[in-house]
Amino acid sequence: MTFWLTDSDIEQLIREDIPYFDLTTTGLGISKIPGRIEFSTRHPTVVCGVEEAVRILDRFGASIEHQVTSGTELPENTTILSANGSAGALHQAWRVALNLMEHASGIATRTRSLVDIVRSVNPKACVVTTRKVFPGTKAISVKAVLAGGAQPHRLGLSETVLVFDRHLAFLGGVEGFIKLSEQLRERFPEKAIGVEVHNEADAFKIAKADIDFLQFDKFPPEVLTRIVKVLQVRFPHLKLAAAGGIHRDNIEVYAATGVRSLVTSWPYFGKPADIGVQLFPRSPE
Repeated sequence: MTFWLTDSDIEQLIREDIPYFDLTTTGLGISKIPGRIEFSTRHPTVVCGVEEAVRILDRFGASIEHQVTSGTELPENTTILSANGSAGALHQAWRVALNLMEHASGIATRTRSLVDIVRSVNPKACVVTTRKVFPGTKAISVKAVLAGGAQPHRLGLSETVLVFDRHLAFLGGVEGFIKLSEQLRERFPEKAIGVEVHNEADAFKIAKADIDFLQFDKFPPEVLTRIVKVLQVRFPHLKLAAAGGIHRDNIEVYAATGVRSLVTSWPYFGKPADIGVQLFPRSPE
């Protein structure tokens, strides 16, 4: 996968952990001893952040011996990444690289679990993730979502026209938006236009407007199933998405409603993946 963090991002991560030097390794006098580092899975994991970990190791002069690609699903006790270098270099790179891979792989693994469930129920549906990432982690979070087989719902406010009830409040409600929809389409002919709805009446009103997708927020699955069946017949061009509180325990029933997109924030929040690290000396070549 492509690199998502810039060189300055990598430098910032290193600087946060090593503002000046490694006091312990320097104090023990082991910095120049040749060593080896190995990162491996402790449970089945969809790995992510490997390319960035490689760049961190490279920044300290380590040489990479083995690496897998982000998005690879590995069983437990499988090597993700290994490298050779001085003990000083490896100890400085260790925690920064590990933190990045564990958090990114946690997101990727949770994402893959949702994707697998949805594909088993509705192969035409897709999992898409929201913008509710922890501030400052968007680049690696989006990479992890892609590694897990999902897509971002939208990357930012400049990408898609998505109208929420907060917008409708300034337009006089649904009727105000409908009056404006034709003008909106003329103004942004190449942009997708969508509206989030909270009740059935608004859904059918807005479906008649010139929009691309409807997003149903917190609709009960049984209600959504009924609405989707009608809309698919009357407005076959309209893409339908379910959002609001969708997670691993309920995504199966929402996928079965017939919507094309399952919008969720769930992959972002949870335990990091558990990745083991071994550091040991090696004989000079």
